[in-house]
Amino acid sequence: MQAIVTGCAGFIGSNLCDRLLAEGHEVIGIDSFTDYYPKHIKQANIDQALQHPRFRLINRNILELDWSELLDKSQVVFHQAAQAGVRSSWGSQFTEYTRNNIEATQLILEAAKKADHLQRLVIASTSSVYGDAETMPTPETACPKPVSPYGITKLAAERLASLYHKNFGVPVVMLRYFTVYGPRQRPEMAFSKFIRAISQQQPIELYGDGEQSRDFTFVSDVVEANLRAAFVPDIAGEIFNIGGGSRVTLRHAVEQIGAIIGHPVRYLKEEPQPGDARHTSADISKAQKILGYAPLVDLATGLSKQINLIRES
Repeated sequence: MQAIVTGCAGFIGSNLCDRLLAEGHEVIGIDSFTDYYPKHIKQANIDQALQHPRFRLINRNILELDWSELLDKSQVVFHQAAQAGVRSSWGSQFTEYTRNNIEATQLILEAAKKADHLQRLVIASTSSVYGDAETMPTPETACPKPVSPYGITKLAAERLASLYHKNFGVPVVMLRYFTVYGPRQRPEMAFSKFIRAISQQQPIELYGDGEQSRDFTFVSDVVEANLRAAFVPDIAGEIFNIGGGSRVTLRHAVEQIGAIIGHPVRYLKEEPQPGDARHTSADISKAQKILGYAPLVDLATGLSKQINLIRES
């Protein structure tokens, strides 16, 4: 099978590429290496893939590509590329979010209308579409109420995908990720920042009271969910929550990091940030039933893996 992975040099995309290559697939990776975080980190993410004879990198922006040609011989597209970050989606940068999250997705969907070989288009979405959900754990049927511009753009991309499926039969499946962590996590994400600070015995910035909770999901479980979404038959048009079954408070997670590293945690308290949901919790019963999805990595194990990789780098 030939697969396309957008955002192939990113956190999730690079892990997904490695898994696809290990399973014998041909992979076309697309990444424009935006300056959202340092380019050398992204390059390191795909070092392993670049050594593989079945991997081809296209270093271009999604909006500049001829998607009709790309989809001509590809069976599956994993659309992982996005402008990430809740807090930076406010203000003048919002145009980057509309361009990279909405316009880029629409361009792929438009080309997919005529792609005869395309069997599945897996689109990465996010728990941010729920905002401050009224039900915990939150099922896919809950009314989306994003509390950040980022969440708005990801919900818009979902809605576009659903329209293209309904009107043109595009075989989309959407995965709503819940707080993904693990090796290659972006440097500005919480666990990466906490691990660096605690390792250097520096205080960590804690926004709010630390009692906000998240359903933390290890990256290998997210990769497995993508593969299942690509190959399970008769699920086009569906949306699935992908969580890790590790909903804990942020303070509890930080203390676990400190215990694994072996240093006490010191806090620098900051005001809560606009756009941050208070709690997230995934009802994954639909993914369990239809995809056969089951998270395998608990929080303590996952944190140890991420910490060990940072120590080795």
